[in-house]
Amino acid sequence: MGIRNQQRRAAKKKAREQRQRGRTEAAAGAHGQSGRVGDAFDPWTSSREERTSEEWIAELLNGAVYALLSQHPDQVERQLDQLTVGEPGLVDRLVAEAFQDVVGQLWERGWLPADLVRVVRRRHGQRAAQLTVEQIAAQLRGYSEVTVHERWHAQLRELGAAVWQGYADHRLTAWGQRQKLDRSEALRDVVSVLSVLTALPDIGKVTPLPGTVRGNASRAGTATGATIDERVLGRVRGLLAKAESTEFPEEAEALSAKAQELMARHSIDRALLAAGQTRGGSAGATARTMGAPWVTGAPDQPVALRVGVDAPYEQAKALLLQEVATANRCRSVWSADFGFATVLGFPSDAESVELLYTSLLVQATAAMVRGGPQRGRAGQSTTRSFRQSFLQAYAVRIGERLRAATDEVSREVVVEAGADRLLPVLAAREDVVREAVETMFPEMVQRQVRGSHNAAGWAAGTAAADLAALAARSEVSGRT
Repeated sequence: MGIRNQQRRAAKKKAREQRQRGRTEAAAGAHGQSGRVGDAFDPWTSSREERTSEEWIAELLNGAVYALLSQHPDQVERQLDQLTVGEPGLVDRLVAEAFQDVVGQLWERGWLPADLVRVVRRRHGQRAAQLTVEQIAAQLRGYSEVTVHERWHAQLRELGAAVWQGYADHRLTAWGQRQKLDRSEALRDVVSVLSVLTALPDIGKVTPLPGTVRGNASRAGTATGATIDERVLGRVRGLLAKAESTEFPEEAEALSAKAQELMARHSIDRALLAAGQTRGGSAGATARTMGAPWVTGAPDQPVALRVGVDAPYEQAKALLLQEVATANRCRSVWSADFGFATVLGFPSDAESVELLYTSLLVQATAAMVRGGPQRGRAGQSTTRSFRQSFLQAYAVRIGERLRAATDEVSREVVVEAGADRLLPVLAAREDVVREAVETMFPEMVQRQVRGSHNAAGWAAGTAAADLAALAARSEVSGRT
């Protein structure tokens, strides 16, 4: 590389770092992390003549984000007015660079594409979420497709983000035209999204960063390490698909129970296989020497998966996820502010939790909606409290039934393989998962889910979870 090219690249890097420092200081000031509001740069007090057009536009953009974080709406409007009349090509480029900078830093802070889109949607709605999707796609285009982990690929597919499948113009002007927005509306969305992204904290990495995956590891599966065997996965998905599509609650519950038993059997088989392959110590001793194996992709070590928990009835849904996780020897930690829970467990177990929770939530929602609107004795609407109680009761009872199914499979394997062989392996794995949770969430606070006091909803939810007979097991074990 020539000296002039090196100098130009160094200058661009320095400019990017200065812009990001401005946004970071703005976020810190707005949240009381670095002195009083006003410590960060205030572009509305600076002279236009003192700066180049590029510097001025960059400072206007930073200032608008800062003003929004600081809750100064008049200053936001002043900045947006000046940005709207700025040279479109220059504004587009600096907006794109701002997103490149902040999104790249958020990958380092542990955020994944689905996490960013979810939190923006919660704060500013679907259009802002779509802007986030497009800017994520533009940022990730800078990485080779084969160096990005499969979990990222799966999330990008679900979000509809075309990163490597053809070029889409993600510049502000093109995006505004696709959304049929005038210039000021498009810029308002930009500032809203950047204000959310800039203030997001470090939440801990759970997958390898883009550009760090090598070879076939990018296609290693939904979770790192040993995931569910494809044949087992196919049978489980088939059972859950039938459970979701049937109109008969009894059949849905029985099919879900069969899926749980099949996954529990597979989990134990994986645990015994891994224990047989471990050399020079227990699984727990191996895990303690590895730091954060859920990021490195260490074989048969705990992984961390983030699962969306969306409104309404978030507490009840988080409780359902926790119950499913416990039944599958995993732990679930709910981050209410961001709309997701982190599930930690061994790979096949964690993947089972995500799969089963998604299906049970579909089934529970369908059963809940069939109850229709609810009215109290005085004619007032009690639908919300009924549904909250319904889902909470459903979660508690389903958790009991799933754990019973898992315990039954464990007893069968003890008879087949012997308690001395199985129980120490399962205990060691539980210790590893607990240590992983304590490492990733050292300041975790446990709180009880606030119960809803709608007796009819609680009774209906318990009944919906109680309808299944767990005796029907021919598809799982070949016995009746």
